[in-house]
Amino acid sequence: MRETMIELGKRQKLKIVKEVEFGVYLGDEKEKVLLPKKQVPEGAKKDDELEVFIYRDSSDRPIATVRTPKLMAGETAVLSVSDVTDIGAFLDWGLEKDLFLPFKQQTAKVKPGDECLVALYIDKSSRLCATMKVYHHLQTDSPYRKNDTVTGRVYELSGNFGAFVAVDDKYSALIPKKEMYGGKKYQVGDMVTARVADVKEDGKLELAVRQKAYLQMEEDADRLMGIIDSHGGVLPFSDKADPELIRRETGMSKNEFKRALGGLYKCRRVEIGESSVRKIK
Repeated sequence: MRETMIELGKRQKLKIVKEVEFGVYLGDEKEKVLLPKKQVPEGAKKDDELEVFIYRDSSDRPIATVRTPKLMAGETAVLSVSDVTDIGAFLDWGLEKDLFLPFKQQTAKVKPGDECLVALYIDKSSRLCATMKVYHHLQTDSPYRKNDTVTGRVYELSGNFGAFVAVDDKYSALIPKKEMYGGKKYQVGDMVTARVADVKEDGKLELAVRQKAYLQMEEDADRLMGIIDSHGGVLPFSDKADPELIRRETGMSKNEFKRALGGLYKCRRVEIGESSVRKIK
């Protein structure tokens, strides 16, 4: 069976097989695609080879362009939303016809002017479309190691797993649910700076938004002191309180709360009672 020469969503080199008034046809005698006249390089003639990108025009016909889009097959890119209609959103990807982002492929509602991380796919009707569900399109060969500081974009949220992040907009990473403490609410599109807590066997990154314990303890102690001050110098519960109460009121786990409280106690900044913590003035 003959392989398809012309591939949607990719740049490829094709030969000019026919010249017409409105452009040139590229490919071979069995399979051809039009490169419109305004796109044909000056002096190009039959049998010349041109590097072009293949997509579909407004009539859904395959068409070639010498322009390079902002996104191609196998890649991810951050694109701007140019319009939202009843059927989905349209993204500016550097070509005359905007790229369609169906509602079903959105991980969050988008509006004109938003920037979103997307990948390219071919739908059931053989049209090029965008998807914000980029998990399977991200790379797992990042150069980062444990304890490196990285920056990434939240692209999907999961109640079971946490916040999925694309580090450098291309490497697969996750902020686990256990790290999403203190009422911190991430939204799709948020930029985050985090520490690489682990590099999994498959190359995916696990991220921590909290610092290492000894550094975090100082930060938590300062935050806890602020919470005590906001209660007029007396916190109405101690380290014997229910873990859920501690997390709700302070944004810390019980262990983190006890470490922070212990640090304040050692510095003689607080007195710890059975059911309260009092600031030492």
